[in-house]
Amino acid sequence: MYATASRVVMGRAALAGRGFHTTARRMADAPLVAKKPMGAFRGGLFGFLLGCTVAGSSVYTYLVQEYKASNDLLTEDIYTLQASVTRLTNYVKNLEQIAQEKKK
Repeated sequence: MYATASRVVMGRAALAGRGFHTTARRMADAPLVAKKPMGAFRGGLFGFLLGCTVAGSSVYTYLVQEYKASNDLLTEDIYTLQASVTRLTNYVKNLEQIAQEKKK
C-alpha cells in the first residue's frame, strides 16, 4: 500500500522537473560582497548635514515670505502717502488761488 503511493509521488516529482536545491559547489563559486557598514560617525555626519540643509531651506522660505509680505505692506503705505501728498498739494494750490483772487 505505501509502496504504490510512494511510486506515484516519486513519479510525479520526476515529472515536475528540477527541484529547489543548490549544491555547495555552486554557492562556493559566487563570492559574497561584504557591505561596508554605515558607521556611527558617518551616519551622524550625514544626518547632521541633512538636518542643517532641511532647516536652512525652511528658514529661507520663511524669510522670503516674510520679506515679501513686509515689502507689499511698505509699498501700499508709500502709495497711500503719495496720494495724501497729492491731495494736500492740490488743497494748498486751491488756497493760494483763492488768496490771489481775494487780493485782486
